[in-house]
Amino acid sequence: MDIRKVKKLIELLEESGMAEIEIHEGEESVRISRGSSTTVAPQVVHALTPPVAAPVSHGGDVFKSHINNESHGGRDDYADAGHVITSPMVGVFYASPSPEDPPFVSKGQQVKAGETLCIIEAMKIMNQIEADVSGKLIKVLVDSGEAVEYGQPLFVIEEN
Repeated sequence: MDIRKVKKLIELLEESGMAEIEIHEGEESVRISRGSSTTVAPQVVHALTPPVAAPVSHGGDVFKSHINNESHGGRDDYADAGHVITSPMVGVFYASPSPEDPPFVSKGQQVKAGETLCIIEAMKIMNQIEADVSGKLIKVLVDSGEAVEYGQPLFVIEEN
């Protein structure tokens, strides 16, 4: 295949926005693919999602985890106490940015909407969980390093 044709194919690939192109001419073929440079940034997750049944993996067995009052204490168990912040994902709960650092928040502290309450590690990504209301933190329901499920209550905040 002529080098000019290959150069033209590269130009077409760049102009089109496609990631890869492959051309066959008789017994000759050429595949041109564009390399990608992606970086993973920490995600900020707002804890506004309502609890629903979600598949959860435990020891290789997949089953439905029904988020309700009988399981690990559903949102309704704490609704009388205040606004409940639940886990938006399955992962590991961390109360502080690192083991040496103090926790983001503690019981009795005033928190503001948008303030980071904890980190949940999911698939090696550290996701900051933020308060969606302002008020006094009256309950921390999870210990640092503990695995959490989707919809599991994490904090109770008495709104201002």
